[in-house]
Amino acid sequence: MAGSEQLKPVAGVLLFLNFCMYTVVLGIGGWAMNRAIDHGFIIGPGFDLPAHFSPIYFPMGNAATGFFVVFALIAGVVGVASAISGLNHLRHWDADSFPAAASAASIAWTLTLLAMGFACKEIELHNRNARLRTMEAFLIILAATQLFYIAAIHGSSSLRRSPRV
Repeated sequence: MAGSEQLKPVAGVLLFLNFCMYTVVLGIGGWAMNRAIDHGFIIGPGFDLPAHFSPIYFPMGNAATGFFVVFALIAGVVGVASAISGLNHLRHWDADSFPAAASAASIAWTLTLLAMGFACKEIELHNRNARLRTMEAFLIILAATQLFYIAAIHGSSSLRRSPRV
């Protein structure tokens, strides 16, 4: 039990860090999505589709930007939800709250890895602005810190079940 109590502050710091970083990803991703909606293709009566029309067209970045932003937004929302579940686990720190926190964190991590893969492709293709580069960096860092958070809460696997009342 003593070993698991030592990991609680580590998990708390990582949880707070991840929550803040996922929030930044959501902010930048929201900006990119809003800009794509405002400045994307105008399609209506009398307008023809452009020759290379893509439903995930972004007026900034490169061919991977649309996929990157969409999956970054999904990873960000699930990451914030994971942080809320993790906060509940930190409050109780017992075996009853562990499964929800661990599964939410694992899902957020896998979605973050998916978004990170698109970030790597976007980096490879070049031609992106500073905000997209910031979001790429945050997702790459989040891939590591979310994994460390998962390791910290799994290291507390010696938690006791709380007595049923």
